Amino acid sequence: MDFSEKVAVVTGGASGIGLGMVRSFARRGANIVIADLDEKAIARVVDELRETGVKVVGQVCDVSKIDDLQSLAEATVDHFSKVNILCNNAGVGLPTRVTRMKLEDWQWIINVDLWGPINGLSVFLPLIEQAGEGHVNSTASLAGLIAPEFMGAYAAAKHAVVGLMAATERELRAKDSKVHASVLCPGSINTNISFNSVANRPGKTQQATRDATGQGTGQSIQASLAQGLDPNDVGELVAESIVQNKFWIMTHPELSTEVRKQLDAMVTDQTLTEAKLLT
Repeated sequence: MDFSEKVAVVTGGASGIGLGMVRSFARRGANIVIADLDEKAIARVVDELRETGVKVVGQVCDVSKIDDLQSLAEATVDHFSKVNILCNNAGVGLPTRVTRMKLEDWQWIINVDLWGPINGLSVFLPLIEQAGEGHVNSTASLAGLIAPEFMGAYAAAKHAVVGLMAATERELRAKDSKVHASVLCPGSINTNISFNSVANRPGKTQQATRDATGQGTGQSIQASLAQGLDPNDVGELVAESIVQNKFWIMTHPELSTEVRKQLDAMVTDQTLTEAKLLT
C-alpha cells in the first residue's frame, strides 16, 4: 500500500515505537494524527513534523476510554475527511509477580493493552473500510507469543492482541477487503515504557514509583530495553511491512526459534520452555 496522501492515526505516537512509526509514515507522504497522553510531547512532535511540511494534528487520548477514541476519530475525519491507517500502539506494563499484582493494576494494564486495540478497531475499522483501502496494526510483543515471568498481566493482554489481529485479518481476507491487518511483536526496543508506565499508573504513590524504578526486575527490564533497537528502525520496519502487506512484524526474527521450541515441546512432551525474549 502506498502511504502518499493516506491518513495515519498512531496511538502512543509521541514517543518510542509510536513516534518511530509517525516519522516513517510521514517520510512516505502520509498525513498524520498523533494520539497520546502527554500533551507536551504531542506538541513537540507536531512542531517537528510541521517544520518539514507534514500535515499533522495531535490530540490527547486515553485509549482505554471508548469516548476518547470516538473523539479522536471525529477529529481525524473533520481535519482530513478520511482514515486509512490505524496503529494501536499505546501500551503499558509493570513487572510484577502474578500473585503480587494488585487487581487495579491488572485492570489498568488490560484496559490499555487489550481494550485499547479493541476500542481502536471498533471505532476506526469501519471508517477505514469506508475509505476503500487501508491497514490496521496493533503492537503486541514477543511476550504475546511466549509469556515471560513477572509479566503475567502484560503477557495476557498481548497474547489476546495477537489473537484479535489474526482473527481480524482472516475476516478481512474472507470478504476480499482492500483493508488488511497486522501485528507487531517487538523484542527489546530502546523506549521508556517502564518509566512511562510508572508515571501514568493510576493511584500511584511515591513508594510504588521507587519500587518500580529501583533495584530488581523493573530496573533489569529497563536496562535491557536501553540496549534494544532504535524505535525509528522499528517504525521503518512497520512501514515496509504494511507496504508489503505482511501480517507478522518481528523486530527480532532470530528469537522466533524460542516460539518454535515452545510449539515443539507442546507436541512432544507437553512441557513449558523457558522464556528467552531479550537479546
